Amino acid sequence: MTIHYLKGDATSPQSEGAAVITHVCNDLGKWGRGFVMAISKKWPEPEQHYKQSFRSSSKPQLGDVQFVNVNSTLTVANIIGQHGIRSPRNRTAPAPVRYEAIRKGLQQVSEFALKENASVHMPRIGCGLAGGHWKEIEPIILETLCSQSLEVYVYDL
Repeated sequence: MTIHYLKGDATSPQSEGAAVITHVCNDLGKWGRGFVMAISKKWPEPEQHYKQSFRSSSKPQLGDVQFVNVNSTLTVANIIGQHGIRSPRNRTAPAPVRYEAIRKGLQQVSEFALKENASVHMPRIGCGLAGGHWKEIEPIILETLCSQSLEVYVYDL
């Protein structure tokens, strides 16, 4: 399998059947900029679950994934793949993306999608506010998802 690149909104999967919308979150419990805003506009549950988990005694760690069902055929996967955040005013700070955490998270997404017979949908994860590079992320997607014969869709607005 290969990655299907589409123009459109990653919060509106362009396939039939079960789907997983996958995105990257930080490990601080901060939700408020980037792709998460598009998710929150459609469904309150992923944000609520994410924020609630950071108020518990066992906070999510890098590489963890929160699978949040938003309807009978759609699940949002919050991958904790970013260590901290980078201020938009400080572009010289190290990028918070953590490629190994994204790899670990995508392996869990792969297992979930195979079990649920679901396709996987995402923006160019890890490349926005997390500061990652697609040339690093794309091979991870090919290795963890496409190698398992999963249908993977990457959306550019």
